[in-house]
Amino acid sequence: MATSLLLQSIPDQGDLFELMPVALWEEDFTALKAIFDEWRARGVTDLHSFLQEDLDRVSLCAHSIQIKRVNQRALSMLGANSLEQLSDSLSRVIRGEALLPYMQELLQIWEGNTNFSSTTVNYRLDGSRIDVRVNGTIHPDGHGGWSRVIVAFEDISEQEAARRALLISEAEARALFNDSPVSIWLENFNLIKVRLDELRNRGIVDFRTFIDVHPDFVELCMRDIHVLDVNQHTLSLFGARNKGELLNRLDEVFRDEMRDFFAEQLIALWDGKLFHEREVMNYRLDGEPLNLILQFSVMPGRETDWAKVLVSLTDITARKKAEAYLEYLGKHDVLTGLHNRSYYTDEINRLNRKGPFPVAIILIDLNGLKPVNDELGHAEGDAMLRRAGEILKQVVDRPGCAARIGGDEFVILLPANSEQDMQGVLENLAKVAELNNQFHSSKPPVLFSVGAATCDAGGKIEAAILRADIAMYENKRDFYASSPTMNRRQT
Repeated sequence: MATSLLLQSIPDQGDLFELMPVALWEEDFTALKAIFDEWRARGVTDLHSFLQEDLDRVSLCAHSIQIKRVNQRALSMLGANSLEQLSDSLSRVIRGEALLPYMQELLQIWEGNTNFSSTTVNYRLDGSRIDVRVNGTIHPDGHGGWSRVIVAFEDISEQEAARRALLISEAEARALFNDSPVSIWLENFNLIKVRLDELRNRGIVDFRTFIDVHPDFVELCMRDIHVLDVNQHTLSLFGARNKGELLNRLDEVFRDEMRDFFAEQLIALWDGKLFHEREVMNYRLDGEPLNLILQFSVMPGRETDWAKVLVSLTDITARKKAEAYLEYLGKHDVLTGLHNRSYYTDEINRLNRKGPFPVAIILIDLNGLKPVNDELGHAEGDAMLRRAGEILKQVVDRPGCAARIGGDEFVILLPANSEQDMQGVLENLAKVAELNNQFHSSKPPVLFSVGAATCDAGGKIEAAILRADIAMYENKRDFYASSPTMNRRQT
């Protein structure tokens, strides 16, 4: 536009026209004005809709223009040798995708503007594409005609190529953000940085002690997080239908254990760790817990204000469940759900070291398992073992534990239980076993041989186990002596 305004003050001197450092065209819009006048006479008021109905009307306008002269820079830009060659090839210069931008120029002129501009596409005579910025000025003649129009063309192909490359890059970055297979959050931590800076200015040095004394500061900082954007995987991971639903229910996502995780994150930021990684716990909107690997990074260029930070969350819930199950298997008997022999051995060692004393030990042997396996099958024997586990779990409360230490052998460890306490557990064991047998009256009964002993402080638990073992075998002999049929089947 500046070039067009400059030309308004330049006399009609060919040398100046030729020497201008931009491509200049002097054109005659008389035929275009006649077309516009005819359309107005036909009642056209909305030129945009009228042209959209038939783009050939745009071509009609473009080809109605008469080129009076061009300077050498204009010829060179379009690869023409002369004005005549350029005039004859105008339909090759303005075509295809150039028509829609050219329509904007027509709309400006239709509205009565004598200055018009657009960014459009032209084609050199060799067919190559060129991006141009157009600025034009209509110089009305004494009769109101448009016989003299000066148009300046600037080749902006390099700028447009750079702009398109930037748009492609931005689109790719957006696609990487939206389509990433991990949850990504773009957040603003500026208010949190302001709060931490205020604490430093107040002379706070030991930040960990400060938040231990002021736990409300952590809650305050959690509320200061401003979520700018999340990707599609985040919505799927947290069970949200859209971003609005997720952002309006963040208090359901970040709760409970998250406060402790976030406190550690604040400590890392206080220590200058603008990139850090840790395991955290969040929650889906349906309440299901999520075990996650959080990676936090202040974006480059935002180190001084933390106005943009990138947080990625990788779901490790399945892995944590697998680890927990493997840990469970390491300490539990799968069939009965009781602790296993390995856990029992570790617990004996721990109790020998730390107590608390007295420790009560109850050794239990399941009577009649062999004939059930032999006569009814191992599935029925396994069912009996599971029932035994159910009974023991019902009579043992923490910190006591029940364990299966052999095929039909069980033990109950009761820390801080006296002889009297142990007798109460034995009575309860007999009652629960009787109720279980009544409930499963059609099945073989669960019958226990039991031996018990206690270990006071200063004693060895292994010695008490030996006493309980002797008592259990005496009880077992008495049981089979009173049940000769069972004894024959057992052997």
